Amino acid sequence: MKNTPQLDDLRLFCAVARNRSFAATARELGVSNAFVSKRIAVLEATLAAALLHRTTRSVAPTEPGETVLLWAQRILDDVDQLADAVSQTRAEPAGLLRICTSAGFGRNRVAPALSALAKRHPALEIQLELLDRPVDLIEEGFHLDVRFGEAREPYLISRRLAANERVLCAAPSYLAERGAPATLAELARHRCIVIRERYQDFGRWTLHGPRGEETVKVGGPLSASNGEIVHQWAIDGHGVILRSIWDVGPSLERGDLVRVLPEYAQRVDVWAVYPSRLSASGRLKACVEFLAERLAE
Repeated sequence: MKNTPQLDDLRLFCAVARNRSFAATARELGVSNAFVSKRIAVLEATLAAALLHRTTRSVAPTEPGETVLLWAQRILDDVDQLADAVSQTRAEPAGLLRICTSAGFGRNRVAPALSALAKRHPALEIQLELLDRPVDLIEEGFHLDVRFGEAREPYLISRRLAANERVLCAAPSYLAERGAPATLAELARHRCIVIRERYQDFGRWTLHGPRGEETVKVGGPLSASNGEIVHQWAIDGHGVILRSIWDVGPSLERGDLVRVLPEYAQRVDVWAVYPSRLSASGRLKACVEFLAERLAE
């Protein structure tokens, strides 16, 4: 049919709508701005409708564009499910996987695991984004979020990948200067380095200890949105941090950091979180099972 859009053009349109930018979409897909503009123009001509409001700073779907976006996502989901069904018959997962996770954990744990996954299943196309902010999987078009803690959204599915806990620690130099807190409540009088990280409450630390679960309000002159920065600031002697054992374990072993209130810890396991509509996806299942195997190590 003459007015039937191409699947690649629909996928490109979804990316433009998600990124709100031709340039960002071109960078994501590794093509030129001119190519993106041309294919959107072809799609608009095919459907005989203006699909995007264009300004000097961003683009946004028009009312017809919102309709096309809704249908395009459904169509592309169905096509992906078809690819899954076919790949399962040949026992080789294939297709696109857009995955997000936090920066430090992504670089140090998830990226190496995905590298091994790509070698095992070369027909997979894997895109990894490191984001230290909350993510809307549906709106942003991700298939999988590897996060600390279960999904809070009712339309998402969670699967536990690995055990993890956060612990309190500080540099020996800081403890020599300020002393070590004897109780959790005393942390409120200490310099604590707070992180603005994804789903973690800012400035409120809830830990489990001898008296059960306790919460303390903390603060200090330094805070950051990146865990690796916070980790280094603690080593530099700036204060107490609450960080995952996978992150600070080597620093504790070397003596760069020391456990503070070692009877307290915060249980925050690693979870795979994905939209419920992908629960039967063969490629997603292969990825999640592989990550569970690797991260559990």
